[in-house]
Amino acid sequence: METLDHTTLAGETEEQLVVFKLGEESYGVNIEAVNTIIRIPDITGVPHAPEYVQGVINLRGLIVPVICLRNRFGLSRAEVTKATRVVVVESSGMQVGMVVDAVTETMSLPVANIEPLSPLVQSVDSRYLRGVGKIDNRLIILLSLDKVLSQQESDTLRGLAPAA
Repeated sequence: METLDHTTLAGETEEQLVVFKLGEESYGVNIEAVNTIIRIPDITGVPHAPEYVQGVINLRGLIVPVICLRNRFGLSRAEVTKATRVVVVESSGMQVGMVVDAVTETMSLPVANIEPLSPLVQSVDSRYLRGVGKIDNRLIILLSLDKVLSQQESDTLRGLAPAA
């Protein structure tokens, strides 16, 4: 069985998460990877960008590519609502905005409550998942941000958002 790639330091007993929704599912990312959470700003489209790329935004003078996480995960795009947010994270050494349906909470998740994905649910499409957190009869799918985009995809995004 594969060992978990915890982003916690040795000896830590909890992981701090930002939890968000895509459809009915709850997803979590390590809070240390989150730069900011904002309402949907004006997004400038980029011609010939991959389908999951919505465009770029100007975030305090930095051009940040924005991806539709629903589309990236093979889900249909949802209507933008008052709850829709862009979670700006550090992924593969760059800032990336991820459009999510809603950010629901920040939480502490005991590391002991994180389990690897079952081999039955592991697939090519689940390569960006690092495990499942269980808390209060809920399941939170934990993302491995450095795997959400392949190296080639990260390089493509870097081309959309040149360094400031």
